[in-house]
Amino acid sequence: NMRVPVSLLLLLLLWEAHSYAASRPNFVLLMADDLGIGDPSCYGNKTLRTPNIDRLAEGGVKLTHHLAASPLCTPSRAAFMTGRYPIRSGMASESLMGVFIFSASSGGLPTSEITFAKLLKNQGYSTALIGKWHLGTNCHNKTDFCHHPWSHGFDYFHGIPVTNLRDCKPGEGSVFTGGIRVVVFIPLQMIAVTLLTLAVLRFLGLVHVPVGVFVFLLCLAALILGLLVCFLHYFRPLNCFLMRNREITQQPLSYDNLTQRLTADAAQFMRRNAGTPFLLVLSYLHVHTALFSSKDFAGKSQHGAYGDAVEEMDWSVGQILNVLEELKLANNTLVYFTSDQGAHVEEVSTKGEVHGGSNGIYKGGKANNWEGGIRVPGILRWPGVIQAGLEIDEPTSNMDVFPTVVKLAGSPLPEDRIIDGRNLMPLLQGKTQHSDHEFLFHYCNFYLNAVRWRPRNSTSVWKAFFFTPKFSPEGANGCFSTHVCFCHGHFVTPHHPPLLFDLSRDPQERNPLSPATEPRFQEIVDAMQRAAARHAETLQEVPNQLSLGNVMWKPWLQMCCSASGLSCQCDRETAARRASH
Repeated sequence: NMRVPVSLLLLLLLWEAHSYAASRPNFVLLMADDLGIGDPSCYGNKTLRTPNIDRLAEGGVKLTHHLAASPLCTPSRAAFMTGRYPIRSGMASESLMGVFIFSASSGGLPTSEITFAKLLKNQGYSTALIGKWHLGTNCHNKTDFCHHPWSHGFDYFHGIPVTNLRDCKPGEGSVFTGGIRVVVFIPLQMIAVTLLTLAVLRFLGLVHVPVGVFVFLLCLAALILGLLVCFLHYFRPLNCFLMRNREITQQPLSYDNLTQRLTADAAQFMRRNAGTPFLLVLSYLHVHTALFSSKDFAGKSQHGAYGDAVEEMDWSVGQILNVLEELKLANNTLVYFTSDQGAHVEEVSTKGEVHGGSNGIYKGGKANNWEGGIRVPGILRWPGVIQAGLEIDEPTSNMDVFPTVVKLAGSPLPEDRIIDGRNLMPLLQGKTQHSDHEFLFHYCNFYLNAVRWRPRNSTSVWKAFFFTPKFSPEGANGCFSTHVCFCHGHFVTPHHPPLLFDLSRDPQERNPLSPATEPRFQEIVDAMQRAAARHAETLQEVPNQLSLGNVMWKPWLQMCCSASGLSCQCDRETAARRASH
């Protein structure tokens, strides 16, 4: 008699279903903006309170050598989404402008790129991106949405297409101060000097100057001033707005309870999709300037407006973890927390308040490839699958999330392109003790800045710089005169031979090695230069998404929620909230 009891069959089916569910976890990927590795208390901060980020670390693995693929928002996020160095997708700038600052730019993440969201959507996952995107919106007209999250595998988007800037919040200053000085005030001074000189020469009767020349110069000055006033007046509504999917919902955006609104929306997305596997990317506006926080957090931290913003973001992380527990999904969800790059050390307000975070013991910060610019928090939790309370000091990259997530979702990796990230699971589960990255390449925008080598048979981690940024003023820990460091020309110091450090002995990058202090100096540098040459051979020429033509403002791409000229004012967020209450 071969009849299997029905109860046994049911048990088998249930077990099959359970193991399938366990192999297809939910993913909650949390990304802070400009948060330094020295900011969370689980990474050693003694004065900021981050109990929820700490709770995540206690329940999972804390990576202490986790690296952003680039020290700037746009390229780092492109690398995170695609698992590829940003130079491969054309998201690495050759000019001084390394990120998008206008909503009506035509550059962005090309549709030919494959994001993990696209692959997970194909596997039946519900996918959402809430918060900051910063990877472009349109290409040819204001409704093609070629670079929008919808074109990259996200079913749902609620957030800002560009980035949070000082100019988005009245009274917080401007990121354009330096540029305005060059483009407006210097020409105005030249016009004033010319006018004065001509007036004196005419008064003394030395030169006959027609009245038309004075009229022309005065008109030119008025035009320059008029353009400046228009720019300052219209920048905020035209570039600082919230979208839900393809609709503008708040223009200009309001910072009132913004974190609470986006967090509530993320919680709602998880509740809506509790029965199906889901991917939630919650990409915080915190802690990029303009800094903001709700009244529950304002003035409560020991680090001014910056600390308030960090603590509000930590509250949001806690809300997300609580919803996972409430839905009984915590054990079947891989949660990841990181920052897109190091803290912006040059970020000081006009009143002299420090508005940037801490990179701990590490040198430099956002926009440069010293460790402070790229070594970021990296925490992964999946109860029962990843050992809790583990610390891993092997070099890992934010590009590693792509193959890790894609494999766990049951999707094959794309075979028609190079994926630079490596699956983290063997390292997280203790099946291997070594990073799968023998070499990592650190780009400053388009330019190969440094190479990191973790030899298999040694405890050293070598880092060789081909150039370093010129910090200013002399002796500072950043480029304070330009607000960020730049990547080429007279802004950098080239190094022949490369500047070599052993990070295992000198994590602060204070003592460059030489043939006198490191007997194998030449051998090490040669191996790293050969690796860089091999890597360069894998690069293909692609359109530059951050070329001047692609980052400039294009009026025909300008999105506006009202039809009346450039006033662009609406608030469907508040209306929607009132309706839901």
